[in-house]
Amino acid sequence: MSITREAELIGMQKASEAVAYTLKEMRKYARPGMTTKELDSYGAAILSDFGAKSAPYVTYGFPGWTCISVNHEFCHGIPSDNRILKEGDLVNIDVSAELDGFWSDNGGSFVLGEDVNRHQKLVDASRQILQKAIANIKGGVRISDIGHLMETEAKKRGYKVIKNLTGHGIGRSLHEEPGEIANYRDRSNTTRFRKNSVVAIETFIATTSTYAETLNDGWTLVGNKGGFMAQHEHTIVVTDGKPIILTEKNDIWN
Repeated sequence: MSITREAELIGMQKASEAVAYTLKEMRKYARPGMTTKELDSYGAAILSDFGAKSAPYVTYGFPGWTCISVNHEFCHGIPSDNRILKEGDLVNIDVSAELDGFWSDNGGSFVLGEDVNRHQKLVDASRQILQKAIANIKGGVRISDIGHLMETEAKKRGYKVIKNLTGHGIGRSLHEEPGEIANYRDRSNTTRFRKNSVVAIETFIATTSTYAETLNDGWTLVGNKGGFMAQHEHTIVVTDGKPIILTEKNDIWN
């Protein structure tokens, strides 16, 4: 969407506060021995307190309130009573929701407890790349140039990017134009970021894979060549200068 009046900005701020706070609290609540279903239920209660509705559930009928992916699962992991979190797991939580007609999206990967499996370097790379990408976004900048920046920064650190997972426009629905904000230079995409537009910027930084494939459950994505992936995401408003980071309070950069 494009912000045209103050009421729309306020609406996006409220929806973004709901998803940002939920993500922050879910990350704090997660602990070894807990099931991903238990963690999802905790997030669902927070969203409900805000009066917000789970975006993947409302839009796609996703079997959970948030997406929780663990280790080799890249994204869209289904919360389960059978998945028990363990020390050192690479966990990704993605929280998106609708509140009073406005939609916001954010996510973040983190290492649960001690980094016994040495995932922290990957997590840090994803977080730092998102920060650099957002710092370079303003009205008139080519979307493909930001994708090029992301891939270049990933390669510098010895990583790859997932080419069939992208950021997207958001605001009045979960996915809007621009439909694809890729993590690489898509030369066919000549679209530029527009001032006052709302977009969800995401990193998809991987160890060995470059494409994501869907498992038989119809939701969970894993790498075409295995390995691990870290993702971080903020919903922002594009300006002529520094973007407004609507989901900044999720603390994924801290």
